[in-house]
Amino acid sequence: MIKRILVANRGEIAVRVMRSCKEMEITSIAIFSEADRTAKHVLFADEAYCIGAAPSNESYLNIEKIIEVAKDCRADAIHPGYGFLSENAGFARRCAQEGIIFIGPKPETMEAMGDKISARIRMISAGVPVVPGTQENLESAGEAIRICREIGFPVMVKASMGGGGKGMRLIHDEAEVEEAYNTAKSEAMSSFGDDTVYLEKFVEEPHHIEFQILGDRYGNIIHLCERECSVQRRHQKIVEESPSPFITPQLRKEMGEKAVAAAKAVGYEGAGTIEFLVDKHHRYYFLEMNTRLQVEHPITEEVLGVDLVKEQIHIANGTPLRLRQEDIRQRGHAIECRICAEDTDFNFMSSPGIIRQLTEPNGIGVRIDSYVYEGYEIPVYYDPMIGKLIVWAVNRKYALERMRRVLFEYKITGIKTNIRYLRNIMSAPDFVNGKYDTGFIEKNGDALQKAPESNETATENVAIIAAYIDYLMNLEENNANSSSADNRPISRWREFGLHKGVLRI
Repeated sequence: MIKRILVANRGEIAVRVMRSCKEMEITSIAIFSEADRTAKHVLFADEAYCIGAAPSNESYLNIEKIIEVAKDCRADAIHPGYGFLSENAGFARRCAQEGIIFIGPKPETMEAMGDKISARIRMISAGVPVVPGTQENLESAGEAIRICREIGFPVMVKASMGGGGKGMRLIHDEAEVEEAYNTAKSEAMSSFGDDTVYLEKFVEEPHHIEFQILGDRYGNIIHLCERECSVQRRHQKIVEESPSPFITPQLRKEMGEKAVAAAKAVGYEGAGTIEFLVDKHHRYYFLEMNTRLQVEHPITEEVLGVDLVKEQIHIANGTPLRLRQEDIRQRGHAIECRICAEDTDFNFMSSPGIIRQLTEPNGIGVRIDSYVYEGYEIPVYYDPMIGKLIVWAVNRKYALERMRRVLFEYKITGIKTNIRYLRNIMSAPDFVNGKYDTGFIEKNGDALQKAPESNETATENVAIIAAYIDYLMNLEENNANSSSADNRPISRWREFGLHKGVLRI
């Protein structure tokens, strides 16, 4: 039985995994870089070990150092979280060689589904619909032009080992093929060390729909319904919700069955995600499989009442699935917003720095998966996402109302964040009506950048002024205690209109 888990990650996902460990009375072990000595996951863990310098390749991507620490601290298992080494088959294989349980699928499964060309071939064999395109590496731009003529424009050229929008280019006509092909290959090589690329027919007005799946070592596989992930900027998800406002009950049933078939085609063990593109006519196509926990997994947990990290650990322990497909029933509606340290007014540039003040919202149906606190300095070396704000309510309308409220309550100073941007998304008519696809951000770009409504701005100004007045009053009181009555400084707070506890503006 697993009693000691090393969490090979950082930030909010490390804290989230450790929370489940504590509930299961499992010792949680943190690793950290020099830049993360004061990080929340380090303070939260039962044990913590420094593994190297700030750059990821010297710390969180250093397989040998992580294995060394895991052996020294007698870890039974390693949970990789998401990102970093979570889909690295070599890392999973090294864990197995050292007798350490890797909480995730087998390395052979990761390799099979990590290569998108190989995954397409497997899905076709399993009867899962795929987007029309190639099933082999493109050898030249000339070959790409020939295939584009066959399947018709628009077309996407994609890196076989890609993800997160890297090594991906949209081609509208023949004049764009050569440049897109060369750029995609170059980016694929620099990002993944593999310049293999392939072509797919571009699905117009697509929805990005993914199905959570769980599988055990005994061949039992179920799906845990869908997540709508179509609010994306530069192919990076910003907002997710479950259930999808676009998917019908019949389509949910059919796509869920295909997701299970996809997972069975590779003998999947653990938690994973089957991603689909769904066009405006409800035709769906396999996109890819993520062989790990997803960033947006909390919304599935909220609508199903299932702790996915605990299920991962039980599966890794050799326990048969504790859930059956007939047990899965969505209840209510959940929405997740990714809170990022970035400046939305300056091309979403990362905004590292010290958090001076932090007010997190709370109340019924509110969940925050985060790793920051007042006084914490966000490093420059890692992803700008600092947390996830999740709400649940009995239906989508109430969930939207709740999300608007908590985004208004969420206050962070000292750094720039995307909170205002997210508030605008929650009020955009297309989103409110559930009539959006992956083109939502591009279509609503200007509206999403607007300043808050005037009444909200006034309220925020009151909060800022009140905080400054409080500072001046404390300063005056301190001066009064240390100065004679005849030598006190002239009071400045009255000029703000504060008299007997009343603020006048």
